Amino acid sequence: MPREQGEKLIASNKKARHDYAIEKTYEAGLVLTGTEVKSLRQGRANLTDGYAYIDGGQAYLDAVHIPEYSQGHWTNHSAKRTRKLLLHKEEIVKLSHAVAAGGYTLVPLRLYFLDGRAKVEIAVAKGKREFEKRQTIREREDKREAERAVRTRNRLGE
Repeated sequence: MPREQGEKLIASNKKARHDYAIEKTYEAGLVLTGTEVKSLRQGRANLTDGYAYIDGGQAYLDAVHIPEYSQGHWTNHSAKRTRKLLLHKEEIVKLSHAVAAGGYTLVPLRLYFLDGRAKVEIAVAKGKREFEKRQTIREREDKREAERAVRTRNRLGE
């Protein structure tokens, strides 16, 4: 029986949602050392530069910064080491086909604990061009303005 229940968010990658068009997401487990888990329990991680890749039928997460545990000693981990992802074989095959098709990359979106186990949400994503990013921002602002107008109209009608 795990000590914790539910989901506890550690880090999210907001920049990835801005820079990439997300196609599909997958939940994967992580192979971590003891000091990495303790550092994550303190809520310390950075997914901004991270990416995932498939090599030899295995999935790996690279360039995700999990700082060294503050009370660790010589057994501390290196902050940006490559970590193995735990996925089903069929999921790894799907991911490798998507990346091999071209134009797609694997990006970590969220790092969290689910019932006491560290999980990462990775996405098959396609990079956005500059005009697509501006268009997304414009659509978001238009939606906010429309909601604001509806709220003011409802207040005046009361």
